[in-house]
Amino acid sequence: MRADKLGHVVKRGRWAQHPELLLARSHNGVVRVADLESLEMPSKTIYQRCLPGGPWQRLLPGIVLLHDQKPTSSETVTAALLYAGAKSMLTGVEACRLHGLRTSALPDDPGLHLLIPHERKIRSVGFVTTERTRRLPTPAIRNGVPLAPLIRATTDTVRRFVDPLVSEELLIEAIQQGRCHPKALLSELNHGTQRGTAVPRRLLNDWVDIRSMAESRAKALSRRLKTPPSHWNAELFDVSGKYLGRPDAWWDDVGLVWEIDSFDFHFHRAGYQRTVDRNTRYATSGIVVVQTLPSQLLNDPAAVVSDLETAWEVAASRPRPQVRLATAA
Repeated sequence: MRADKLGHVVKRGRWAQHPELLLARSHNGVVRVADLESLEMPSKTIYQRCLPGGPWQRLLPGIVLLHDQKPTSSETVTAALLYAGAKSMLTGVEACRLHGLRTSALPDDPGLHLLIPHERKIRSVGFVTTERTRRLPTPAIRNGVPLAPLIRATTDTVRRFVDPLVSEELLIEAIQQGRCHPKALLSELNHGTQRGTAVPRRLLNDWVDIRSMAESRAKALSRRLKTPPSHWNAELFDVSGKYLGRPDAWWDDVGLVWEIDSFDFHFHRAGYQRTVDRNTRYATSGIVVVQTLPSQLLNDPAAVVSDLETAWEVAASRPRPQVRLATAA
């Protein structure tokens, strides 16, 4: 107890004599109002400390941050999980980021998306969107934070997108960097809510053959070239009728081939010898070849464009090879 300016005795709780109790009750500096009240702190005192100019701030209903500076992303995540309660987990953009997907492949999203058990009714508020689900997965724990598995976090994210290019960017990132197979992502979309899934399901259906995903990326990148390919997936034969290959992209006027190799997907390493044999057939026929790994399309598209532009100039400076096009796609 202490005396105020008028000499009246004022009773104070344990938190006044032992301020370390506040930090002990907090999570990453974030604490429930109910936990503060359990330390005999009056609700009026809590409210006053969270007023503008006070030492604390209210992040969400019933959730306080024990400083007045801008909250960090870790503090907002902690606040959201405390607000949503037991068995809640982070999903959406922030979960994808914490799983290790690159920020460049993720859209800006100041909010947090949480999954909660269907029987719980916790409303969305402020920067937190809560989603009740009967299909609550087992969370993956990253630095103490419960995350929806990457496949679920990715599909929860893309079904909220409007721009198909943004969906494509994230799905490719999840497949290439997160090692999520298109079939697994498609299965998750098909078993969950169908709201907002038309575009990602169309993309993933096209990519069930893993190579087609890289080709889709390559076609988008080819639009940045001065001279785009004349054909895609067309069969090539030499003058004697010998089969040369079916390149991903072909420039018929100059005899340039572009192949998107699947080696770094780690799904079909046994095909490497076939790739070597194919490229040998191209070389002996005088065809200029550019090989690109799928990861290069994502990691360094500018370099891929530069390589193709240079290769086109080299091919254009030579006599066109004596090869013929069988079937144009």
